[in-house]
Amino acid sequence: MTEAILLVGGKGTRLRPLTVHTPKPMVRAAGVPFLTHQLARARAAGVEHIVLATSYLAEVFEPHFGDGSALGLHLEYVTEEEPLGTGGAIRNVASRLHSGPEDPVLVFNGDILTGLDIRRLVDTHATTGADVSLHLTRVTDPRAYGLVPTDPTGRVLAFLEKPQTPEEIVTDQINAGAYVFRRSVIDTIPAGRPVSVERETFPDLLSAGAHLQGMVDSTYWLDLGTPAAFVRGSADLVLGRAPSPAVPGRCGDRLVLPTATVAPDAKLTGGTVVGEGAFVAEGARVFGSTILPGAVIEPGAVVTDSLIGTRARVGSRSILTGTVVGDGAVVGADNELREGVRVWCDARIPAGAVRFSSDR
Repeated sequence: MTEAILLVGGKGTRLRPLTVHTPKPMVRAAGVPFLTHQLARARAAGVEHIVLATSYLAEVFEPHFGDGSALGLHLEYVTEEEPLGTGGAIRNVASRLHSGPEDPVLVFNGDILTGLDIRRLVDTHATTGADVSLHLTRVTDPRAYGLVPTDPTGRVLAFLEKPQTPEEIVTDQINAGAYVFRRSVIDTIPAGRPVSVERETFPDLLSAGAHLQGMVDSTYWLDLGTPAAFVRGSADLVLGRAPSPAVPGRCGDRLVLPTATVAPDAKLTGGTVVGEGAFVAEGARVFGSTILPGAVIEPGAVVTDSLIGTRARVGSRSILTGTVVGDGAVVGADNELREGVRVWCDARIPAGAVRFSSDR
């Protein structure tokens, strides 16, 4: 296998305000755009040619990655004029593939952080003679996902949308968002209209008697669709819990990028990353958080499990937990922001304006 399709067209609405100015796959995780980790892992598995299916803020990708040669890849870009869904996006880029009808094509989503053994998935596809092979993972609570029951040999039996009752939970296996398609199967997807692989393509293939093979790989897997998950994923990359050859430094409690400045008595732990040109002042404590380039953490601030956007500022003694601060926003001194708060890009919160405790 030498080819892959990477689906990077989503708007990332659940991640806003992180995605107001930046497409989701380009938001930085462990110091580099998240997409960099996916491209590097694909290259390590032997992929040479990747077609990026873009849509939202499509103009951002090519200036950053170019032709892919810096990563040892050949990259091409195809932009959807209107969103086409997962299946429609795959079909829309088919003309850029070089593979023969029987060759395998890897397809993966631009918002999944995973330790998937890509070579093993491709080998499973080849040895079983499948039309499509799917990466499946097991989750404790599958209610938010589509279930994929299989027979003892791993052959897919059905696709069950998000179960609502205990009786509907017939398996803990879910679709993990990475596939290997027989090249000729891609050409059977309807062209020019939105298509969901989960709701249309895969069920239709099953109904037609196609062979869909599931491979359970329960190594690290995380959907980065929410701010909390994205922050956790970045921290796990820094800590080495999630594998990536693209982390720009040694794994450990902290990752401080070149040109960032951290005061000697500031404390950075839990997989915190401090981006280029950012500044963490004296007495600040940052745990498990992402500080994007040019951001400022003022003296005595405490930032936990949060993401601080590009050129944003967190004022002295402010306490942020589970918070997203958008690009260019300013959180004044002596504020308290707790789980789920999203400060929009360029917003200004005056000193002491938001608190969960007394100011005394």
